[in-house]
Amino acid sequence: MTTATKDARLSQIADTFQKRYGKAPSVTVRAPGRVNLIGEHTDYNEGFVFPVAIDREMIIAATANGSDRINVYSLDYDACDAFVIPTSTGDDAMSAIAKSEKHAWADYLRAVIATLRKRGYKVSGFDAVLLGNVPQGAGLSSSAAYEVAVVTLVNNLDNLGISAKDAALIAQQAENKYIGVQCGIMDQFISALGKEDSALLVDCRSLDFRAVPLNLAWRDYAIVITHSGVQRGLVTSEYNARRAECNEGIQALSSMLGRKLNSLRDIDLAEFEKQASKLSDKVARRCRHVISENKRVLDAVAALESADLVEFGQLLNASHCSLRDDFEVSCPEIDQLVELSQQHDGVLGARITGGGFGGCTVAVVANKAIDSFKDEVIPAYEKLSGKHAEVYICVATDGAQVLEL
Repeated sequence: MTTATKDARLSQIADTFQKRYGKAPSVTVRAPGRVNLIGEHTDYNEGFVFPVAIDREMIIAATANGSDRINVYSLDYDACDAFVIPTSTGDDAMSAIAKSEKHAWADYLRAVIATLRKRGYKVSGFDAVLLGNVPQGAGLSSSAAYEVAVVTLVNNLDNLGISAKDAALIAQQAENKYIGVQCGIMDQFISALGKEDSALLVDCRSLDFRAVPLNLAWRDYAIVITHSGVQRGLVTSEYNARRAECNEGIQALSSMLGRKLNSLRDIDLAEFEKQASKLSDKVARRCRHVISENKRVLDAVAALESADLVEFGQLLNASHCSLRDDFEVSCPEIDQLVELSQQHDGVLGARITGGGFGGCTVAVVANKAIDSFKDEVIPAYEKLSGKHAEVYICVATDGAQVLEL
């Protein structure tokens, strides 16, 4: 996103706020979406992930209104929502805020407010305007950006002193307990803690992390995201099913090995393969993906840090095969797009990214080949699939922050 584009969006949200509420917003925040370079479906298995915060984001402008009521207008949907903040805390707060009868988009804000009250945080009434440009249903974490933006907003309005790491955990809890998607921590974590020009290697057990400079542009390569045109249908049921299958594998392997495994992180691939035949075929394949993907993440970081982008690209390719065959979260259109991308001379590697079942691919593409990628790969894909694809050049950004209008 160019500076001019971002300035135009900020001007749009400020103007809308003034017209709608008759005053200027006192606080404006942003939280980015993300692309995960490698490490898919490992976060809820306490594994490793390697995401990047991208320059697609949710922006919220707001001001306190001196009441117990939250009023919100979405520019994206041209629709309003309003509800009363519960006085209760704990589980009562979660049930006190019902899901919207009309607007699914409003449930994410409701989820975060309910979660903050569940934890006992003060939440005062406010008026707000929302504007997002993270493609929805694309696997780029539009919901996490929304949730983290709400936590960041309330944290600032009410001076709650919530750390960025805790903001991510609150946003994840909102998604898990209120929305009902049993996601891991990665999406909210990178939205809250992303670093400009870097990916984060995150240990999803300890939540330790370190920023790894990408330097890809310095070596004449870029991270290219392609939206397949297939909206993720998840997906809640399939996503939760994969998590349940992983948990089934953990329990079975613990029994076989005679020791408690807290997660699939606690067994290496060699030890797993000795036991794999004793598991059902489906559960064995789910476990194999997670265990091998954890190793691929660490190998990919090592390759990037040693400037071996060829190896990095090959690991992306291997990740896609595992997600397609063992974890079964790809789809025919995504497989076509990945195959066409991998066959292009300027592409070092490509794979599906995000939760799966549609959405986006991520590829490492030579800068000099980006135009030919758009001119050759995309038309070929669209002819095969009948879908319209969109290409984004990834810019790694900082995580959630308060903006100056």
